[in-house]
Amino acid sequence: MSMSKSTKYVSREISKDGMIAWSSEENDRWARLYDRQMKLLNGRACDEYMQGIELLKMPADRIPQLPDIDKVLNETTGWTTAAVPALINFTEFFTLLANKRFPVATFMRSEEEFDYLQEPDVFHEIFGHCPLLTNPAFAHFTHTYGKLGLAANKEDRAFLARLYWFTVEFGLVQTEEGLRIYGGGILSSPGETLFSLENEKPERNPLVPIDVLRTPYRIDIMQPIYYVLENFNQLFELAEMDIMALVEEAKAQGLFEPKFPPKLKQAS
Repeated sequence: MSMSKSTKYVSREISKDGMIAWSSEENDRWARLYDRQMKLLNGRACDEYMQGIELLKMPADRIPQLPDIDKVLNETTGWTTAAVPALINFTEFFTLLANKRFPVATFMRSEEEFDYLQEPDVFHEIFGHCPLLTNPAFAHFTHTYGKLGLAANKEDRAFLARLYWFTVEFGLVQTEEGLRIYGGGILSSPGETLFSLENEKPERNPLVPIDVLRTPYRIDIMQPIYYVLENFNQLFELAEMDIMALVEEAKAQGLFEPKFPPKLKQAS
């Protein structure tokens, strides 16, 4: 989900049949990113994600084409992708999710930003998020979230953004085998994959919805706090709660103190 004001990236044009002519350099970049993350995620990603990886059968050597992803998503949960520009606004974002369409920015990160970029590129969107959209609990939560966001006002959307951030982007889940990752922001990042599970610095707290809604975050740092699902089906339960009533409660209680220093303003 990219809501920043500017980007140097431009999404690629799509042909009538939904295909994109990626360059050999872009395909090579995908192959290296894919290889690196697959080696890291074994034993760290949740089973639901790994099942999604198996179902999607993404090519390891080139960027997948969206129609191939759509076919599997549609068969499993009724979702499809939607090719979008590098930046979209909240209304467009929520409209797509409310219609079971997952936005995919059709650009590949540059070599200079191979290890980390703030905007979600095609690797983040497809590798990080699409495998879990084959899972009914995750798909239901994301769909419900889109419908709530579409109906919400600007102030409430800021609270909802925190819920998305600490679940869909940076969520962890408790399993019988131990702590596992399900957030796409972690799954597509080698540094955050190791940091979220194995570093002593961040807090890892049980996912209490009201707490999540009150927790500030920054997009440009390793997360100082992660919220942990008791089990994957808690996403179903979360989707069935009166989330907007919780937003009202969070507004009344106010935000927690940030766990990070304020961002330094650049001199103009």
